[in-house]
Amino acid sequence: MRLLVGISDALPKLIAYRLLQPALAMGQPIRLVCHEDKPDRLLAELSSHNLDMVLTDSPLTAATRVRAFNHLLGSCGVTLFASDQLASVYRKDFPRSLEAAPFLLPLENVTLRRSLENWFEANGIHPTIVGEFQDNALIGTFGQAGVGVFAAPSAIEKEVRSHYRVKIVGHLESIVESFYAISIERKLKHPAAVAISEAARADLFRSDSAMMDS
Repeated sequence: MRLLVGISDALPKLIAYRLLQPALAMGQPIRLVCHEDKPDRLLAELSSHNLDMVLTDSPLTAATRVRAFNHLLGSCGVTLFASDQLASVYRKDFPRSLEAAPFLLPLENVTLRRSLENWFEANGIHPTIVGEFQDNALIGTFGQAGVGVFAAPSAIEKEVRSHYRVKIVGHLESIVESFYAISIERKLKHPAAVAISEAARADLFRSDSAMMDS
């Protein structure tokens, strides 16, 4: 059995792995075929039946010409990370300590970038942007080196800390990141896609959803 998955280039790699991992844990052998690209290109492939599903952090809108359906996998907050040295500085008096702090940000067309900019404006914070990146894994690498503070979904907080050996600066509770599986089916039918959806809701995003509902 194969699952042909399109992965938005803006989706954090650690999130993509956590989402897809349950498919590999199924009771039957499966081959994942993953394509990473811009969402519009992936949706075109989906409409041509070259993909079974697309994983993204942005839902389809009414303006999207592709006839497909959003399947919400879950939502979570956002956590700020930095090297041990930077975290010890900017953790104090958070979030006011972030004024002029060095930041590593995604490119401007990424949902998280827009959310961070809105949060900065709402809190009267003017960060020093030292780097903008298309690849979110590269952001983590620069963050690990102590170049600046960076953000990642709270659902993978443990993985980010372990993978990049960074510390938590603080949590941005007012920002909510949502993740979707998009398919041409109104209801997911592929067994691996169903496993991914069920595991995301029951495990990956469970704790964050509980906190946001409380």
